[in-house]
Amino acid sequence: MNSDNDLQIAGDILEVPHLLQPPREHPATVAEFVGLARSVAADRAQWRHLVQYDATTRWYHRLRTGPGYEVWLLSWVPGQGSGPHDHGRSSGVLTVLEGTLTERTRRGTRALAAGAQKVFAPGYVHEVVNDALEPAVSLHVYYPGLTEMPMHTTCAAAPAAYDEVDAVTA
Repeated sequence: MNSDNDLQIAGDILEVPHLLQPPREHPATVAEFVGLARSVAADRAQWRHLVQYDATTRWYHRLRTGPGYEVWLLSWVPGQGSGPHDHGRSSGVLTVLEGTLTERTRRGTRALAAGAQKVFAPGYVHEVVNDALEPAVSLHVYYPGLTEMPMHTTCAAAPAAYDEVDAVTA
């Protein structure tokens, strides 16, 4: 029986720093953007004191920027909605922080409760509305940063190819 352990065979990886991958200062993959959204969502002290509610228009605040991405905080009073839109060439991660939002797409309608995340690719057409009786707060990460938000007459305008990028986690 061989008594050598993996450390004896491979050596101490900390002794070969050129083999270690440095942690990324900024996210670069979809999974890393989802992780960024989750970490910001979990750190309520970072965003909760900034939230405001406006009965006349949706309130929003750019929370953070990085190389090629932006993080936005939005509030929604009951009845407020985005209207059918896409995000141009930007991909995104929508995270519901408080309350419940309703998302309408060509595939149907679904409620997104606090903690739900929605990942979408460029050209994904949807409408987000607060159909609840309580205010809601959401976090949005866009990569690249949001430069346009074309409005649509309905959510049905989304090409079928974009249905495949539709993903929600709770």
